[in-house]
Amino acid sequence: MPEHTSFFSYLLAQFPALRQNMAAFGQTFLGHQPVTIHGAEPLAASLAVMLLIVALVLLVRPALVGAKGNDPANHAVLPETSLTLRTFFEVWIGYWYGIMKDMMGPKRAKRYFPLVGSLSIFILFSNVLGLIPGFSPPTSNWNVTLGCAAVVFVMFNYYGFQEGGLSYVKHLFGPWLGWPYVPVNLLLFVVETFSLFIRPMTLSIRLMLNMAVDHLLVTIMLGMVALFLPIPVLVLGTLVCIVQVMVFCILTSIYITLATEHEEHGEHAADGHDGHDGHGHDDHAHGEGAIMAPGGAA
Repeated sequence: MPEHTSFFSYLLAQFPALRQNMAAFGQTFLGHQPVTIHGAEPLAASLAVMLLIVALVLLVRPALVGAKGNDPANHAVLPETSLTLRTFFEVWIGYWYGIMKDMMGPKRAKRYFPLVGSLSIFILFSNVLGLIPGFSPPTSNWNVTLGCAAVVFVMFNYYGFQEGGLSYVKHLFGPWLGWPYVPVNLLLFVVETFSLFIRPMTLSIRLMLNMAVDHLLVTIMLGMVALFLPIPVLVLGTLVCIVQVMVFCILTSIYITLATEHEEHGEHAADGHDGHDGHGHDDHAHGEGAIMAPGGAA
């Protein structure tokens, strides 16, 4: 990759000490090449995106607090008539909370929404950054996408252990079929464990490849004709940015739902069993009354 390929690479090139210290990181994992100054470019872009999100949140928060007023009981916030930062965050957060609520219920959606909501905002702003000439999206680098996927992997497994305990590991063996079928359960455990550990790989590689190809296409079109012609490509790139956010976050929500649904099933089963017992006691009492009624009349 040539030098000064983006504004971030040009900015980092102004620090000679950083260029010399990059050798301390050793070699890359896949190519076994020395880490250069360009290896810090995706990290700098990610840091810039996070600082931008924090700044926007600090700008939006006073508007939300002012809309609610001084009364803590007033939770109704009237939407604004025009598109502002406040309405954007309200629509975006409300959309993802609605998806999670339909998928896992309101209780778990409120508990796990901070993870999915934060990822959706970070990935969206990182993807859109690549549509600005002179910038490259941090999500086109595997280091960034693998970091996001690793956070998802750690968190949904943590949520699974938190909800189900050892039963979270037990479900990897599949249903108990009896002692003669122990090899089948062991085979299911191997397959389920492999599919569990492959999830962060598929999440990260899918996002990285789509954003890298999209950014490359936009760059080629801008290099060929820089006026008017790249507009359809930019519109398509915007659609790709949003779709990739949806794919990543919906899969994350699915993984969390699958990891935490075992405890919920147990509660539903217990409720169903109690309800069945309650109906049984009512029927039994009704039957006793029916039997005793003729005797009492006699």
